[in-house]
Amino acid sequence: MKLPPKVSPAYLDIPFMKSTPARPLRILAEYIDPLTRLQQEGVADTIVMFGSARILPRSRAQARLARARRAVGRRRDPASRARLRKARDVYEMSRYYEEARQLAGRITAWALTLGERPRRFVICSGGGPGIMEAANRGAAEAGGKTLGLGIELPHEQRTNHYISPELDFNFHYFFMRKLWFAQIAKALIVFPGGFGTMDELWEMLTLMQTGKLGRHHMVLIYGRRYWDRVLHWHEMVRWGTIDEREYGVLQFADTVEEAFERVKAELVKHHLRLGHEWPL
Repeated sequence: MKLPPKVSPAYLDIPFMKSTPARPLRILAEYIDPLTRLQQEGVADTIVMFGSARILPRSRAQARLARARRAVGRRRDPASRARLRKARDVYEMSRYYEEARQLAGRITAWALTLGERPRRFVICSGGGPGIMEAANRGAAEAGGKTLGLGIELPHEQRTNHYISPELDFNFHYFFMRKLWFAQIAKALIVFPGGFGTMDELWEMLTLMQTGKLGRHHMVLIYGRRYWDRVLHWHEMVRWGTIDEREYGVLQFADTVEEAFERVKAELVKHHLRLGHEWPL
């Protein structure tokens, strides 16, 4: 008598696991996997750094500017001059890559003095290029672990190679990724960025406003020359859509030293006195 073929368990059935009925299992997996790995690595909490994926390191921006200058010297046509203006803007913005890298290094070097079990104030980014890469790079250069919370996108953005391999996460669901940005963060540092950066900033501010995040969760806006031209923050108070107390959640900094001192002071004041408990 011929035996029927062996049937695999449902959790090994790839078509089923990718199906609509299995969506709750996939969502749960994107909660349990980070939870397990973070606990295995002893990560108690994080400092999240957001910013544009399009900001280049200073060396690459400098090389681009040099090419644009050479092109203008050869051709002197309107298109070459436009590329030169753009290259100058890219070079100017590259300062934020280097400053994010320096700030992440300063925070990590200080956090390492607090011990490794648990690991406190680990730098966390969205895992991509630009400011995200700068944050992970600075933390890695300082000798610390560093997280990347990547997301599957149509153009398949890969996580940067400065992330600690054991803390390199890739999400399908934006809302689960955002949960892990917020769940164990003690501070959010927001460098110049676009739609994605602002989406993540407003999400955090809304969670704080509605009491879903702790009232001592810090939000630091870095680079007022950029942000004050993009957003007139205090106009929301003027028009009554937020009040002064809510506006007061925001802190601002324009240098690495100022940002580091502000972040360190807040962390020491609010997050070192009572120890750490996982917010499960």
